[in-house]
Amino acid sequence: MKKEKKSALHISSGTDSPAVYNPELLQKFRRKKHSSEEFIEAIQKGDSVLLSQAITLVESNKESDQAEAEKIVAACLQHKNNSIRIGITGSPGVGKSTFIEFFGKMLIEKGLKVAVLAIDPSSQLSHGSILGDKTRMQELSTNPNAYVRPSAAGDSLGGVARKTRETIYLCEAAGFDVIIIETVGVGQSETAVHSMVDFFLLLLLPNAGDELQGIKRGVVEMADLIAVNKSDGAALAQAKLAKAQYQNALHMFPPKIGGWIPSAELCSGLSGTGIEAIWEKIEAYKKQMSENNYWQKHRAEQAKYWMHESILQHLKDMFYHHPKIKDLLPEIESELIAGKISSFKAARLLLEKFMD
Repeated sequence: MKKEKKSALHISSGTDSPAVYNPELLQKFRRKKHSSEEFIEAIQKGDSVLLSQAITLVESNKESDQAEAEKIVAACLQHKNNSIRIGITGSPGVGKSTFIEFFGKMLIEKGLKVAVLAIDPSSQLSHGSILGDKTRMQELSTNPNAYVRPSAAGDSLGGVARKTRETIYLCEAAGFDVIIIETVGVGQSETAVHSMVDFFLLLLLPNAGDELQGIKRGVVEMADLIAVNKSDGAALAQAKLAKAQYQNALHMFPPKIGGWIPSAELCSGLSGTGIEAIWEKIEAYKKQMSENNYWQKHRAEQAKYWMHESILQHLKDMFYHHPKIKDLLPEIESELIAGKISSFKAARLLLEKFMD
């Protein structure tokens, strides 16, 4: 009998793969489902593994996860903590991660626990993010008294991860004394970060003229302190000039409500020069703001701000997930693109349908 000749492109069926190679091993590594009470107890004991899992619940968009996250956050809110929340921003390349690593290690040597919530930029095309802060802060991220959590910014408010504020509460309940929020860079998320921190630090480079021109007035106005980073070696002379120019620029802004007068300082995240002085400024700020009763008032105003932001976000979600809007939206968009109706009329028609 003549053997049938097979094409070079023929693919043999092969053998069926087993569904699970080692069922016992799979069960071992499957994440255990914890109750809200277990999460709360573990967080208050400083369990970083369950803290991470709780933050994942907070960041989740699933309704079941959100319901559990609300219970955890509510319980953590009752945990009083004398922490300080610090926002750190600066243009890409200014050395934020290097600065934060040295700063964090210095605070740990002082007996403090440090949490870093690093907001990573997300691609608007692929929605992917680098999430590389644990790589950039290798020593800090492996320190038992530190916690580094990178989060993708996505398309949320100002490039800030939507649930960063709730994450702060969890970190405070876990016993962290200093909560650092690193922004993705100048111009993307400063307003949102400023609205959830006690102290706002702006890192700048020694090339004063171009740097100052390229930064929005609002960002400099929000800063409680400007630090000229990379102020060492050959760049020191230029850094001193930059500090003087930044200091002069700060005089153009009105005084802050709490009476704090911002200043400019020199520092180096690489060598550690000037970082102790920056911490002293932050401590002086906290002392002054606490003595004039602005500290708690400021936090209360922030809580109110985020309540309104949350309402707006929920209303937006309800609107776009409403069945009537889903059905009508493509038709309205087509009429808008064809020039048959204006943007304002299109919005009114959709809102009327939503309210109907």
